[in-house]
Amino acid sequence: MSEPTRLTGTPTPNDCPLPRIRSDFATFSDAIDYAAKSRKGLNFHDARGNLERAYPYAELREDALAMAWRLTDFGIAKGDRVALVAETGPEFAALFCACIYTGAWPVPLPLPTSFGGKDSYIEQLAVQLSSCDPKILLYPAEIGEMAGAAAARQNCTGMDWESFATRAAPQVDLPEASPDDICYLQYSSGSTRFPTGVAVTHKALLHNLYGHATTMNVGEGDRVVSWLPWYHDMGLVGCFLSLIANQMSVDYLKTEHFARRPLAWLDLISRNKGTTLSYSPTFGYDICARRISSQSNIEERLDLSRWRLAGNGADMIRPDVMQNFVNAFAPAGFKAAAFTPSYGLAEATLAVTVMPPGEGIRVELVEEERLSGRPRDLSRPARYRAIVNCGKPLPDMDVEIRGENGALKADHQIGKVWCRGPSVMHSYFRDVEATEACLVPSEDGNGAWLDTGDMGYMADGYLFVVGRAKDMIIINGRNHWPQDIEWAVEQLPGFNHGDIAAFAVETENGEEAPAVLVHCRVSDPEERRKLRDQIADKVRAVTGVNCVVELVPPRTLPRTSSGKLSRAKAKRLYLSGEIAPIKLAA
Repeated sequence: MSEPTRLTGTPTPNDCPLPRIRSDFATFSDAIDYAAKSRKGLNFHDARGNLERAYPYAELREDALAMAWRLTDFGIAKGDRVALVAETGPEFAALFCACIYTGAWPVPLPLPTSFGGKDSYIEQLAVQLSSCDPKILLYPAEIGEMAGAAAARQNCTGMDWESFATRAAPQVDLPEASPDDICYLQYSSGSTRFPTGVAVTHKALLHNLYGHATTMNVGEGDRVVSWLPWYHDMGLVGCFLSLIANQMSVDYLKTEHFARRPLAWLDLISRNKGTTLSYSPTFGYDICARRISSQSNIEERLDLSRWRLAGNGADMIRPDVMQNFVNAFAPAGFKAAAFTPSYGLAEATLAVTVMPPGEGIRVELVEEERLSGRPRDLSRPARYRAIVNCGKPLPDMDVEIRGENGALKADHQIGKVWCRGPSVMHSYFRDVEATEACLVPSEDGNGAWLDTGDMGYMADGYLFVVGRAKDMIIINGRNHWPQDIEWAVEQLPGFNHGDIAAFAVETENGEEAPAVLVHCRVSDPEERRKLRDQIADKVRAVTGVNCVVELVPPRTLPRTSSGKLSRAKAKRLYLSGEIAPIKLAA
Protein backbone atom coordinates (compact mmCIF):
# COMPACT_ATOMS: atom_id res chain seq x y z
CA MET A 1 0.00 0.00 0.00
CA SER A 2 1.01 3.67 -0.15
CA GLU A 3 3.67 4.83 2.30
CA PRO A 4 2.57 7.06 5.24
CA THR A 5 4.64 9.93 3.83
CA ARG A 6 2.06 10.25 1.04
CA LEU A 7 -0.65 11.39 3.44
CA THR A 8 -1.94 14.82 2.51
CA GLY A 9 -4.21 17.43 4.02
CA THR A 10 -5.47 18.73 0.69
CA PRO A 11 -8.69 17.11 -0.59
CA THR A 12 -9.01 16.14 -4.22
CA PRO A 13 -10.74 18.80 -6.35
CA ASN A 14 -14.22 18.84 -7.87
CA ASP A 15 -13.17 20.15 -11.27
CA CYS A 16 -10.55 18.83 -13.67
CA PRO A 17 -9.57 19.58 -17.30
CA LEU A 18 -10.08 15.90 -18.19
CA PRO A 19 -13.39 15.53 -20.09
CA ARG A 20 -16.00 13.64 -18.13
CA ILE A 21 -17.06 10.27 -19.50
CA ARG A 22 -20.25 8.89 -17.99
CA SER A 23 -19.34 5.23 -17.49
CA ASP A 24 -18.93 4.68 -21.25
CA PHE A 25 -16.21 2.03 -20.94
CA ALA A 26 -15.97 -1.58 -22.08
CA THR A 27 -14.75 -2.81 -18.68
CA PHE A 28 -14.36 -1.39 -15.20
CA SER A 29 -10.57 -1.67 -15.47
CA ASP A 30 -10.83 0.81 -18.36
CA ALA A 31 -12.84 3.09 -16.06
CA ILE A 32 -10.09 2.96 -13.40
CA ASP A 33 -7.43 3.75 -16.00
CA TYR A 34 -9.35 6.78 -17.24
CA ALA A 35 -10.19 8.14 -13.78
CA ALA A 36 -6.47 7.95 -12.92
CA LYS A 37 -5.82 10.63 -15.55
CA SER A 38 -7.81 13.14 -13.48
CA ARG A 39 -6.87 14.92 -10.24
CA LYS A 40 -10.05 13.73 -8.53
CA GLY A 41 -10.30 10.93 -6.01
CA LEU A 42 -11.44 9.53 -2.67
CA ASN A 43 -11.12 11.47 0.60
CA PHE A 44 -11.31 9.72 3.96
CA HIS A 45 -12.31 11.59 7.11
CA ASP A 46 -12.24 10.82 10.83
CA ALA A 47 -15.23 10.73 13.19
CA ARG A 48 -15.31 14.53 13.42
CA GLY A 49 -15.06 15.01 9.69
CA ASN A 50 -11.38 15.99 9.61
CA LEU A 51 -9.50 14.85 6.51
CA GLU A 52 -7.27 11.87 7.23
CA ARG A 53 -6.27 10.87 3.72
CA ALA A 54 -6.76 12.25 0.24
CA TYR A 55 -6.46 9.41 -2.25
CA PRO A 56 -6.37 10.58 -5.89
CA TYR A 57 -7.45 8.04 -8.48
CA ALA A 58 -3.90 8.06 -9.87
CA GLU A 59 -2.61 6.74 -6.51
CA LEU A 60 -5.48 4.28 -6.29
CA ARG A 61 -4.51 2.83 -9.68
CA GLU A 62 -0.83 2.65 -8.75
CA ASP A 63 -1.62 0.81 -5.51
CA ALA A 64 -4.17 -1.44 -7.24
CA LEU A 65 -1.64 -2.57 -9.85
CA ALA A 66 0.93 -3.35 -7.14
CA MET A 67 -1.69 -5.34 -5.24
CA ALA A 68 -2.73 -7.10 -8.46
CA TRP A 69 0.86 -8.29 -8.93
CA ARG A 70 0.88 -9.51 -5.31
CA LEU A 71 -2.37 -11.38 -5.85
CA THR A 72 -0.98 -12.96 -8.99
CA ASP A 73 2.21 -13.95 -7.19
CA PHE A 74 0.05 -15.48 -4.46
CA GLY A 75 -1.61 -17.68 -7.08
CA ILE A 76 -4.83 -15.77 -7.71
CA ALA A 77 -6.06 -16.29 -11.27
CA LYS A 78 -8.91 -15.06 -13.42
CA GLY A 79 -12.25 -16.24 -12.04
CA ASP A 80 -10.98 -16.87 -8.50
CA ARG A 81 -12.85 -15.21 -5.65
CA VAL A 82 -11.09 -12.85 -3.24
CA ALA A 83 -13.09 -12.07 -0.10
CA LEU A 84 -12.55 -8.57 1.28
CA VAL A 85 -13.89 -7.24 4.57
CA ALA A 86 -15.28 -3.94 3.35
CA GLU A 87 -13.88 -1.31 5.69
CA THR A 88 -14.17 2.19 4.24
CA GLY A 89 -10.59 3.10 3.49
CA PRO A 90 -7.83 3.13 0.86
CA GLU A 91 -6.81 -0.50 1.57
CA PHE A 92 -10.15 -1.98 0.54
CA ALA A 93 -10.42 0.41 -2.43
CA ALA A 94 -7.02 -0.65 -3.79
CA LEU A 95 -7.64 -4.36 -3.20
CA PHE A 96 -11.06 -4.26 -4.88
CA CYS A 97 -9.55 -2.61 -7.95
CA ALA A 98 -6.59 -5.01 -7.82
CA CYS A 99 -9.01 -7.92 -8.16
CA ILE A 100 -10.51 -6.25 -11.22
CA TYR A 101 -7.06 -5.99 -12.81
CA THR A 102 -6.29 -9.67 -12.12
CA GLY A 103 -9.67 -10.87 -13.41
CA ALA A 104 -10.50 -12.24 -9.94
CA TRP A 105 -13.92 -11.55 -8.44
CA PRO A 106 -13.82 -9.33 -5.35
CA VAL A 107 -16.43 -10.27 -2.75
CA PRO A 108 -17.15 -7.46 -0.25
CA LEU A 109 -18.13 -8.83 3.17
CA PRO A 110 -19.49 -6.97 6.20
CA LEU A 111 -17.71 -5.58 9.23
CA PRO A 112 -18.64 -6.86 12.70
CA THR A 113 -20.46 -3.64 13.61
CA SER A 114 -23.72 -4.96 12.12
CA PHE A 115 -23.87 -8.13 14.23
CA GLY A 116 -24.71 -8.95 17.82
CA GLY A 117 -21.31 -10.17 18.97
CA LYS A 118 -18.08 -11.98 18.22
CA ASP A 119 -19.56 -15.46 17.72
CA SER A 120 -22.41 -14.30 15.51
CA TYR A 121 -20.00 -12.34 13.31
CA ILE A 122 -17.67 -15.32 12.91
CA GLU A 123 -20.65 -17.50 12.01
CA GLN A 124 -21.95 -14.98 9.46
CA LEU A 125 -18.54 -14.54 7.85
CA ALA A 126 -17.98 -18.30 7.70
CA VAL A 127 -21.34 -18.86 6.01
CA GLN A 128 -20.58 -16.28 3.33
CA LEU A 129 -17.08 -17.67 2.81
CA SER A 130 -18.60 -21.10 2.32
CA SER A 131 -20.93 -19.64 -0.29
CA CYS A 132 -18.34 -17.74 -2.36
CA ASP A 133 -15.44 -20.23 -1.90
CA PRO A 134 -12.58 -17.69 -2.06
CA LYS A 135 -8.86 -18.35 -2.41
CA ILE A 136 -8.11 -15.80 0.31
CA LEU A 137 -9.85 -13.54 2.85
CA LEU A 138 -8.22 -10.14 3.41
CA TYR A 139 -9.21 -7.94 6.32
CA PRO A 140 -8.11 -5.10 8.62
CA ALA A 141 -5.71 -6.22 11.34
CA GLU A 142 -7.95 -5.05 14.18
CA ILE A 143 -10.52 -7.77 13.44
CA GLY A 144 -7.87 -10.40 12.76
CA GLU A 145 -8.99 -12.77 15.52
CA MET A 146 -12.57 -12.98 14.28
CA ALA A 147 -11.81 -12.94 10.55
CA GLY A 148 -9.02 -15.47 11.00
CA ALA A 149 -11.34 -17.80 12.90
CA ALA A 150 -13.95 -17.61 10.12
CA ALA A 151 -11.32 -18.29 7.46
CA ALA A 152 -9.92 -21.25 9.40
CA ARG A 153 -13.38 -22.74 9.72
CA GLN A 154 -13.66 -22.81 5.90
CA ASN A 155 -10.03 -23.89 5.26
CA CYS A 156 -9.50 -20.56 3.55
CA THR A 157 -6.28 -18.55 3.78
CA GLY A 158 -6.83 -15.45 5.89
CA MET A 159 -4.47 -12.50 6.08
CA ASP A 160 -4.69 -8.91 7.26
CA TRP A 161 -4.12 -6.52 4.42
CA GLU A 162 -1.23 -4.74 6.13
CA SER A 163 0.69 -8.03 6.08
CA PHE A 164 -0.38 -8.80 2.53
CA ALA A 165 0.95 -5.40 1.44
CA THR A 166 4.47 -6.41 2.53
CA ARG A 167 4.61 -9.34 0.09
CA ALA A 168 6.71 -9.13 -3.04
CA ALA A 169 5.02 -7.62 -6.09
CA PRO A 170 6.90 -8.87 -9.16
CA GLN A 171 5.49 -7.19 -12.25
CA VAL A 172 3.66 -9.54 -14.61
CA ASP A 173 1.28 -9.17 -17.52
CA LEU A 174 -2.30 -8.98 -16.29
CA PRO A 175 -5.21 -10.58 -18.19
CA GLU A 176 -7.48 -8.60 -20.47
CA ALA A 177 -11.06 -8.29 -19.24
CA SER A 178 -14.14 -8.76 -21.42
CA PRO A 179 -17.44 -6.88 -20.94
CA ASP A 180 -19.21 -10.20 -20.33
CA ASP A 181 -16.75 -11.33 -17.63
CA ILE A 182 -17.97 -11.38 -14.04
CA CYS A 183 -16.72 -8.21 -12.33
CA TYR A 184 -17.63 -8.92 -8.68
CA LEU A 185 -19.94 -10.84 -6.35
CA GLN A 186 -22.39 -8.90 -4.18
CA TYR A 187 -24.35 -10.29 -1.26
CA SER A 188 -27.69 -8.59 -0.75
CA SER A 189 -28.33 -7.15 2.71
CA GLY A 190 -30.72 -9.97 3.58
CA SER A 191 -28.19 -12.69 2.70
CA THR A 192 -27.48 -14.00 6.17
CA ARG A 193 -28.57 -17.58 6.79
CA PHE A 194 -28.56 -18.96 3.25
CA PRO A 195 -26.58 -16.39 1.26
CA THR A 196 -26.48 -16.26 -2.52
CA GLY A 197 -23.89 -14.05 -4.16
CA VAL A 198 -25.11 -11.89 -7.01
CA ALA A 199 -22.73 -12.20 -9.98
CA VAL A 200 -22.45 -8.89 -11.86
CA THR A 201 -20.64 -8.50 -15.18
CA HIS A 202 -18.57 -5.51 -16.27
CA LYS A 203 -21.22 -4.71 -18.86
CA ALA A 204 -24.06 -4.78 -16.31
CA LEU A 205 -22.14 -2.64 -13.84
CA LEU A 206 -21.16 0.04 -16.32
CA HIS A 207 -24.60 0.16 -17.88
CA ASN A 208 -26.19 0.73 -14.48
CA LEU A 209 -23.64 3.39 -13.58
CA TYR A 210 -24.25 5.12 -16.91
CA GLY A 211 -28.01 5.07 -16.38
CA HIS A 212 -27.72 6.36 -12.83
CA ALA A 213 -25.36 9.20 -13.79
CA THR A 214 -27.47 10.16 -16.80
CA THR A 215 -30.70 10.16 -14.82
CA MET A 216 -29.16 12.32 -12.09
CA ASN A 217 -27.52 14.58 -14.69
CA VAL A 218 -24.09 14.25 -13.11
CA GLY A 219 -22.00 17.16 -14.32
CA GLU A 220 -18.81 19.09 -13.77
CA GLY A 221 -18.38 20.31 -10.21
CA ASP A 222 -20.55 17.64 -8.61
CA ARG A 223 -19.10 16.19 -5.41
CA VAL A 224 -20.36 13.38 -3.15
CA VAL A 225 -20.40 12.77 0.61
CA SER A 226 -21.13 9.24 1.86
CA TRP A 227 -21.20 7.21 5.08
CA LEU A 228 -22.79 4.15 3.46
CA PRO A 229 -21.06 0.79 3.99
CA TRP A 230 -19.17 -0.70 1.06
CA TYR A 231 -20.57 -4.19 1.66
CA HIS A 232 -24.04 -2.99 0.62
CA ASP A 233 -24.91 -2.29 -3.02
CA MET A 234 -25.89 1.35 -2.48
CA GLY A 235 -22.57 2.09 -0.79
CA LEU A 236 -20.38 -0.10 -3.01
CA VAL A 237 -21.93 0.62 -6.41
CA GLY A 238 -23.57 3.99 -5.89
CA CYS A 239 -20.96 5.67 -3.70
CA PHE A 240 -17.68 4.01 -4.71
CA LEU A 241 -17.67 2.33 -8.14
CA SER A 242 -19.91 4.99 -9.68
CA LEU A 243 -17.56 7.76 -8.62
CA ILE A 244 -14.62 6.09 -10.36
CA ALA A 245 -16.59 5.39 -13.54
CA ASN A 246 -17.98 8.95 -13.61
CA GLN A 247 -14.80 10.71 -12.38
CA MET A 248 -16.18 12.39 -9.28
CA SER A 249 -14.50 13.32 -6.02
CA VAL A 250 -16.04 12.02 -2.79
CA ASP A 251 -15.70 12.55 0.96
CA TYR A 252 -16.20 9.53 3.22
CA LEU A 253 -17.16 9.01 6.84
CA LYS A 254 -17.00 5.47 8.16
CA THR A 255 -20.40 3.98 8.85
CA GLU A 256 -19.62 3.46 12.54
CA HIS A 257 -18.64 7.12 12.84
CA PHE A 258 -21.98 8.15 11.37
CA ALA A 259 -23.75 5.85 13.83
CA ARG A 260 -22.06 7.61 16.76
CA ARG A 261 -22.27 11.18 15.40
CA PRO A 262 -24.95 11.35 12.67
CA LEU A 263 -24.72 15.10 12.29
CA ALA A 264 -21.06 14.75 11.24
CA TRP A 265 -22.54 13.71 7.87
CA LEU A 266 -24.32 17.05 7.47
CA ASP A 267 -21.35 18.97 8.88
CA LEU A 268 -19.17 17.43 6.15
CA ILE A 269 -21.68 18.37 3.46
CA SER A 270 -21.70 21.93 4.83
CA ARG A 271 -17.93 22.34 5.05
CA ASN A 272 -17.21 20.93 1.61
CA LYS A 273 -18.96 23.65 -0.31
CA GLY A 274 -18.97 21.77 -3.58
CA THR A 275 -21.01 18.85 -2.23
CA THR A 276 -24.12 18.34 -4.33
CA LEU A 277 -24.94 14.61 -3.99
CA SER A 278 -25.40 12.37 -0.97
CA TYR A 279 -27.51 9.26 -0.37
CA SER A 280 -29.08 7.63 2.67
CA PRO A 281 -31.79 5.14 3.57
CA THR A 282 -34.79 6.59 5.41
CA PHE A 283 -33.37 5.89 8.86
CA GLY A 284 -30.36 8.14 8.21
CA TYR A 285 -32.58 11.16 7.59
CA ASP A 286 -34.73 10.16 10.56
CA ILE A 287 -31.89 10.02 13.07
CA CYS A 288 -30.48 13.37 11.91
CA ALA A 289 -33.85 15.09 12.27
CA ARG A 290 -34.22 13.66 15.78
CA ARG A 291 -30.69 14.70 16.82
CA ILE A 292 -31.03 18.28 15.60
CA SER A 293 -34.48 18.86 17.13
CA SER A 294 -33.10 20.04 20.48
CA GLN A 295 -30.48 22.35 18.97
CA SER A 296 -30.80 25.99 18.02
CA ASN A 297 -29.06 28.23 15.48
CA ILE A 298 -29.05 25.46 12.87
CA GLU A 299 -28.53 27.98 10.09
CA GLU A 300 -25.26 29.10 11.74
CA ARG A 301 -23.89 25.57 11.98
CA LEU A 302 -25.02 24.09 8.66
CA ASP A 303 -25.25 25.15 5.02
CA LEU A 304 -27.16 22.57 2.97
CA SER A 305 -28.16 24.95 0.18
CA ARG A 306 -25.93 23.30 -2.46
CA TRP A 307 -27.24 19.79 -1.82
CA ARG A 308 -29.13 19.27 -5.07
CA LEU A 309 -29.69 15.47 -4.91
CA ALA A 310 -30.53 13.94 -1.53
CA GLY A 311 -30.95 10.34 -2.61
CA ASN A 312 -33.23 7.99 -0.74
CA GLY A 313 -33.39 4.24 -1.27
CA ALA A 314 -32.50 0.77 0.07
CA ASP A 315 -35.61 0.67 2.26
CA MET A 316 -39.26 1.69 2.25
CA ILE A 317 -39.35 5.49 1.97
CA ARG A 318 -41.48 7.19 4.63
CA PRO A 319 -42.89 10.58 3.66
CA ASP A 320 -43.41 11.59 7.30
CA VAL A 321 -39.70 11.14 8.01
CA MET A 322 -38.77 13.11 4.92
CA GLN A 323 -41.08 15.94 5.96
CA ASN A 324 -39.56 15.99 9.43
CA PHE A 325 -36.12 16.31 7.84
CA VAL A 326 -37.31 19.22 5.69
CA ASN A 327 -38.84 20.94 8.72
CA ALA A 328 -35.63 20.48 10.70
CA PHE A 329 -33.14 21.58 8.05
CA ALA A 330 -34.96 24.13 5.90
CA PRO A 331 -33.37 26.89 8.05
CA ALA A 332 -29.97 25.51 6.89
CA GLY A 333 -31.00 25.89 3.24
CA PHE A 334 -32.14 22.33 2.54
CA LYS A 335 -34.75 22.18 -0.23
CA ALA A 336 -37.50 19.56 -0.26
CA ALA A 337 -37.13 19.26 -4.05
CA ALA A 338 -33.62 17.85 -3.50
CA PHE A 339 -35.06 14.54 -2.32
CA THR A 340 -34.51 11.90 -4.99
CA PRO A 341 -36.36 8.64 -4.25
CA SER A 342 -35.18 5.53 -6.04
CA TYR A 343 -35.75 1.80 -6.18
CA GLY A 344 -33.18 -0.88 -6.77
CA LEU A 345 -31.63 -4.13 -5.63
CA ALA A 346 -28.33 -5.96 -5.92
CA GLU A 347 -29.85 -8.35 -8.49
CA ALA A 348 -30.21 -5.37 -10.85
CA THR A 349 -26.67 -4.14 -9.99
CA LEU A 350 -28.12 -1.16 -8.12
CA ALA A 351 -30.78 1.17 -9.50
CA VAL A 352 -33.96 0.21 -11.35
CA THR A 353 -35.85 3.49 -11.09
CA VAL A 354 -34.82 7.00 -10.05
CA MET A 355 -36.97 10.09 -9.54
CA PRO A 356 -36.10 12.82 -12.06
CA PRO A 357 -34.06 15.55 -10.33
CA GLY A 358 -36.11 18.33 -8.81
CA GLU A 359 -39.40 16.42 -8.54
CA GLY A 360 -38.85 15.57 -4.88
CA ILE A 361 -41.04 13.30 -2.77
CA ARG A 362 -44.42 12.60 -4.37
CA VAL A 363 -46.97 10.30 -2.78
CA GLU A 364 -50.28 8.69 -3.58
CA LEU A 365 -52.83 7.79 -0.91
CA VAL A 366 -53.94 4.21 -1.48
CA GLU A 367 -56.73 2.39 0.35
CA GLU A 368 -55.40 -0.38 2.56
CA GLU A 369 -57.96 -2.81 1.10
CA ARG A 370 -56.45 -2.24 -2.32
CA LEU A 371 -52.95 -2.83 -0.96
CA SER A 372 -53.99 -6.11 0.62
CA GLY A 373 -56.11 -7.28 -2.31
CA ARG A 374 -59.26 -7.75 -0.26
CA PRO A 375 -62.75 -6.30 -0.91
CA ARG A 376 -63.62 -2.97 0.68
CA ASP A 377 -65.48 -3.32 4.01
CA LEU A 378 -68.17 -0.69 3.61
CA SER A 379 -69.05 -0.88 7.32
CA ARG A 380 -65.69 0.64 8.25
CA PRO A 381 -64.23 4.01 7.28
CA ALA A 382 -61.61 3.78 4.56
CA ARG A 383 -57.97 3.68 5.71
CA TYR A 384 -55.14 4.92 3.52
CA ARG A 385 -51.39 4.52 3.29
CA ALA A 386 -49.10 7.05 1.63
CA ILE A 387 -47.08 5.29 -1.08
CA VAL A 388 -43.96 7.09 -2.31
CA ASN A 389 -43.24 7.52 -6.00
CA CYS A 390 -39.88 5.81 -6.68
CA GLY A 391 -39.33 7.40 -10.07
CA LYS A 392 -38.90 6.28 -13.65
CA PRO A 393 -36.88 3.36 -15.05
CA LEU A 394 -33.25 3.94 -16.00
CA PRO A 395 -32.38 4.06 -19.72
CA ASP A 396 -32.90 0.63 -21.36
CA MET A 397 -34.53 -0.72 -18.19
CA ASP A 398 -38.02 -2.15 -18.67
CA VAL A 399 -40.27 -2.34 -15.60
CA GLU A 400 -43.58 -4.18 -15.53
CA ILE A 401 -46.07 -5.30 -12.92
CA ARG A 402 -47.07 -8.96 -13.16
CA GLY A 403 -49.72 -11.08 -11.48
CA GLU A 404 -49.09 -14.44 -9.83
CA ASN A 405 -49.42 -16.20 -13.18
CA GLY A 406 -47.05 -13.76 -14.87
CA ALA A 407 -49.84 -11.83 -16.59
CA LEU A 408 -49.14 -8.15 -17.20
CA LYS A 409 -51.09 -5.73 -15.00
CA ALA A 410 -52.32 -2.30 -16.01
CA ASP A 411 -51.52 1.04 -14.38
CA HIS A 412 -52.55 1.31 -10.71
CA GLN A 413 -52.95 -2.48 -10.41
CA ILE A 414 -50.76 -3.99 -7.69
CA GLY A 415 -48.59 -7.00 -8.43
CA LYS A 416 -44.98 -8.17 -8.48
CA VAL A 417 -42.32 -5.81 -9.79
CA TRP A 418 -40.42 -7.31 -12.74
CA CYS A 419 -37.53 -5.60 -14.53
CA ARG A 420 -35.41 -6.34 -17.58
CA GLY A 421 -32.31 -4.74 -19.03
CA PRO A 422 -28.52 -4.90 -19.43
CA SER A 423 -28.06 -4.15 -15.69
CA VAL A 424 -29.76 -7.33 -14.50
CA MET A 425 -27.43 -9.82 -12.82
CA HIS A 426 -25.77 -12.70 -14.61
CA SER A 427 -26.82 -15.25 -11.97
CA TYR A 428 -26.64 -16.24 -8.34
CA PHE A 429 -23.19 -17.76 -7.89
CA ARG A 430 -23.36 -21.57 -7.97
CA ASP A 431 -27.11 -21.56 -7.27
CA VAL A 432 -28.97 -22.63 -10.40
CA GLU A 433 -32.24 -23.20 -8.56
CA ALA A 434 -32.31 -19.72 -7.02
CA THR A 435 -31.31 -18.17 -10.35
CA GLU A 436 -34.07 -19.94 -12.26
CA ALA A 437 -36.59 -18.96 -9.58
CA CYS A 438 -36.12 -15.23 -10.18
CA LEU A 439 -34.84 -14.94 -13.78
CA VAL A 440 -37.71 -15.61 -16.18
CA PRO A 441 -36.99 -15.87 -19.93
CA SER A 442 -38.88 -13.18 -21.83
CA GLU A 443 -41.54 -14.11 -24.33
CA ASP A 444 -39.82 -12.16 -27.12
CA GLY A 445 -36.39 -13.65 -26.41
CA ASN A 446 -35.00 -10.23 -25.52
CA GLY A 447 -33.24 -11.10 -22.27
CA ALA A 448 -34.60 -12.41 -19.00
CA TRP A 449 -37.03 -10.72 -16.64
CA LEU A 450 -35.99 -10.38 -13.01
CA ASP A 451 -38.81 -11.14 -10.57
CA THR A 452 -37.70 -8.80 -7.77
CA GLY A 453 -39.99 -10.25 -5.10
CA ASP A 454 -41.26 -6.75 -4.38
CA MET A 455 -44.86 -5.62 -4.80
CA GLY A 456 -45.88 -2.38 -6.43
CA TYR A 457 -47.73 -0.69 -9.25
CA MET A 458 -46.99 1.60 -12.19
CA ALA A 459 -48.68 4.93 -12.87
CA ASP A 460 -47.89 7.11 -15.88
CA GLY A 461 -44.39 5.65 -16.19
CA TYR A 462 -43.54 5.95 -12.48
CA LEU A 463 -43.05 3.03 -10.07
CA PHE A 464 -44.69 2.84 -6.64
CA VAL A 465 -43.37 0.10 -4.31
CA VAL A 466 -45.65 -1.14 -1.54
CA GLY A 467 -43.63 -3.93 0.14
CA ARG A 468 -41.94 -7.33 -0.02
CA ALA A 469 -44.20 -10.18 -1.13
CA LYS A 470 -42.53 -12.62 1.28
CA ASP A 471 -43.17 -10.31 4.27
CA MET A 472 -46.95 -10.18 3.78
CA ILE A 473 -48.98 -11.49 6.71
CA ILE A 474 -52.06 -13.51 5.69
CA ILE A 475 -54.68 -13.94 8.44
CA ASN A 476 -58.04 -15.60 7.67
CA GLY A 477 -57.45 -15.06 3.97
CA ARG A 478 -56.78 -11.34 4.41
CA ASN A 479 -53.45 -9.77 3.55
CA HIS A 480 -51.71 -7.37 5.92
CA TRP A 481 -48.47 -5.52 5.26
CA PRO A 482 -46.12 -5.72 8.27
CA GLN A 483 -44.96 -2.14 7.77
CA ASP A 484 -48.56 -0.93 8.18
CA ILE A 485 -48.67 -2.61 11.58
CA GLU A 486 -45.21 -1.34 12.51
CA TRP A 487 -45.97 2.21 11.43
CA ALA A 488 -49.23 2.19 13.38
CA VAL A 489 -47.43 1.20 16.58
CA GLU A 490 -44.70 3.79 15.93
CA GLN A 491 -47.36 6.50 16.20
CA LEU A 492 -47.63 5.75 19.92
CA PRO A 493 -45.41 7.98 22.11
CA GLY A 494 -41.85 6.88 22.83
CA PHE A 495 -41.14 4.72 19.77
CA ASN A 496 -38.53 5.17 17.07
CA HIS A 497 -38.27 3.79 13.57
CA GLY A 498 -36.99 0.22 13.87
CA ASP A 499 -38.45 -0.43 17.34
CA ILE A 500 -41.16 -2.81 16.05
CA ALA A 501 -41.09 -6.04 14.05
CA ALA A 502 -44.35 -7.62 12.82
CA PHE A 503 -44.78 -11.12 11.36
CA ALA A 504 -47.21 -14.05 11.46
CA VAL A 505 -47.05 -16.86 14.05
CA GLU A 506 -49.16 -19.92 14.75
CA THR A 507 -51.16 -19.69 17.98
CA GLU A 508 -51.95 -22.53 20.40
CA ASN A 509 -55.24 -23.29 18.61
CA GLY A 510 -53.42 -23.77 15.31
CA GLU A 511 -54.53 -20.48 13.77
CA GLU A 512 -52.24 -17.72 12.52
CA ALA A 513 -52.07 -14.33 14.18
CA PRO A 514 -49.83 -11.29 13.78
CA ALA A 515 -47.02 -11.13 16.31
CA VAL A 516 -45.50 -7.79 17.21
CA LEU A 517 -42.12 -7.53 18.94
CA VAL A 518 -41.58 -4.10 20.45
CA HIS A 519 -38.54 -2.51 22.08
CA CYS A 520 -39.61 -1.54 25.60
CA ARG A 521 -37.91 1.27 27.53
CA VAL A 522 -40.44 1.30 30.37
CA SER A 523 -39.37 -0.21 33.70
CA ASP A 524 -42.54 0.05 35.79
CA PRO A 525 -44.47 -3.29 35.65
CA GLU A 526 -47.89 -1.66 35.56
CA GLU A 527 -46.84 0.74 32.80
CA ARG A 528 -45.53 -2.21 30.80
CA ARG A 529 -48.89 -3.96 30.98
CA LYS A 530 -50.64 -0.76 29.89
CA LEU A 531 -48.20 -0.41 27.00
CA ARG A 532 -48.79 -3.99 25.87
CA ASP A 533 -52.57 -3.48 25.93
CA GLN A 534 -52.24 -0.16 24.11
CA ILE A 535 -50.20 -1.79 21.35
CA ALA A 536 -52.68 -4.67 21.05
CA ASP A 537 -55.54 -2.19 20.68
CA LYS A 538 -53.66 -0.26 18.02
CA VAL A 539 -52.89 -3.39 15.98
CA ARG A 540 -56.48 -4.60 16.33
CA ALA A 541 -57.67 -1.27 14.94
CA VAL A 542 -55.44 -1.71 11.89
CA THR A 543 -55.93 -5.42 11.21
CA GLY A 544 -59.28 -6.23 12.80
CA VAL A 545 -57.74 -9.26 14.57
CA ASN A 546 -56.12 -9.96 17.91
CA CYS A 547 -52.33 -10.11 17.96
CA VAL A 548 -49.50 -11.44 20.06
CA VAL A 549 -47.59 -8.54 21.63
CA GLU A 550 -44.18 -9.19 23.14
CA LEU A 551 -42.10 -6.48 24.79
CA VAL A 552 -38.36 -7.02 24.31
CA PRO A 553 -35.29 -5.15 25.62
CA PRO A 554 -33.94 -2.25 23.52
CA ARG A 555 -31.51 -3.14 20.70
CA THR A 556 -32.85 -6.71 20.62
CA LEU A 557 -34.39 -6.73 17.14
CA PRO A 558 -31.91 -7.91 14.49
CA ARG A 559 -30.91 -5.82 11.53
CA THR A 560 -29.40 -6.63 8.16
CA SER A 561 -25.84 -5.64 7.27
CA SER A 562 -27.21 -2.41 5.74
CA GLY A 563 -29.10 -1.46 8.91
CA LYS A 564 -32.60 -2.53 7.89
CA LEU A 565 -34.89 -4.43 10.23
CA SER A 566 -34.79 -8.16 9.49
CA ARG A 567 -38.30 -9.48 10.11
CA ALA A 568 -37.41 -12.99 8.98
CA LYS A 569 -34.52 -13.22 11.43
CA ALA A 570 -36.59 -11.64 14.22
CA LYS A 571 -39.23 -14.32 13.71
CA ARG A 572 -36.66 -17.11 13.66
CA LEU A 573 -34.93 -15.87 16.83
CA TYR A 574 -38.26 -15.38 18.60
CA LEU A 575 -39.54 -18.87 17.76
CA SER A 576 -36.21 -20.45 18.78
CA GLY A 577 -36.23 -18.62 22.11
CA GLU A 578 -33.10 -16.59 21.32
CA ILE A 579 -35.15 -13.40 21.66
CA ALA A 580 -36.48 -13.53 25.22
CA PRO A 581 -39.53 -11.31 25.82
CA ILE A 582 -39.76 -9.29 29.02
CA LYS A 583 -41.91 -11.20 31.50
CA LEU A 584 -44.92 -9.25 32.72
CA ALA A 585 -46.20 -9.71 36.25
CA ALA A 586 -49.61 -11.33 36.54
